[in-house]
Amino acid sequence: MFASDLLARCPSRIAAALLAAGLWLTPDAAAEATELARLPPGAEVDVMLVLAVDASQSMDESEQRVQRNGYVEALTSREVLDAIAMGPNGKIAVAYFEWGSSDNQSLIAPWQIIDGAKTAENFANRIAAAPLQNLEKTSITSALTYADRLFAAADIEAGRKVIDISGDGPNNDGPAATNIRDALVDKGVTINGLPILMGRTEDSVWNQPALDIYYQDCVIGGAGAFLVPVEGMENFSKALKMKLILEIAGLVVPAPANGGIIPAAGKAPTDCRSVP
Repeated sequence: MFASDLLARCPSRIAAALLAAGLWLTPDAAAEATELARLPPGAEVDVMLVLAVDASQSMDESEQRVQRNGYVEALTSREVLDAIAMGPNGKIAVAYFEWGSSDNQSLIAPWQIIDGAKTAENFANRIAAAPLQNLEKTSITSALTYADRLFAAADIEAGRKVIDISGDGPNNDGPAATNIRDALVDKGVTINGLPILMGRTEDSVWNQPALDIYYQDCVIGGAGAFLVPVEGMENFSKALKMKLILEIAGLVVPAPANGGIIPAAGKAPTDCRSVP
């Protein structure tokens, strides 16, 4: 379904990559991120990519470890490095933070330019070395606000700005995410989603039916926005790698025939208010 539609739109190396893919800081301190990364002023990259990763208590330690390892493996994979090399500048800028409640965002890896295996490994090592988080609540609103501040802090020129936000539940702390989502879209930022569908029982306090639809209606937005639902943590690494390749390459995602990658599209509206 997905491969046949997308491959027709892809350069050959990107198509091959897709087939093969199967520190605490308060928001006010986010401006320190650029100095930590020691970026050259006015650096020019193909895309600025913020990886905003849910580290709330709804994920146990083993699930968080799978998530962390997924980012480490994907960012250093040959497929992702090939996608970076295909860009006009052959480099991207990436920052990685984990988030929970409205006052809990942890900048694990500040802005770094990735232009090959060595810089990708350096960035991934920062992620791997950080202790796992155990944050309360889920404030998608504050995560997007924090990502906005990271963009503002960096003296980087980029053709595209993208937030890649992952999570296993809806916003349950602070106002709905739609206002900050819309403000970011007005600035030209694209927000893509990686909703993690854990398959929990209906009586679980962490159960959230139709999380993928919630992300589509209430979280993602901007030019070419899309989401990749993850059916259980065992599929996280493969889904993440595919998503990063699409984001880095700036590909337009076709509408799915049967699930899988979902582009932002109009559907019956979802109640985007915070879940108590």
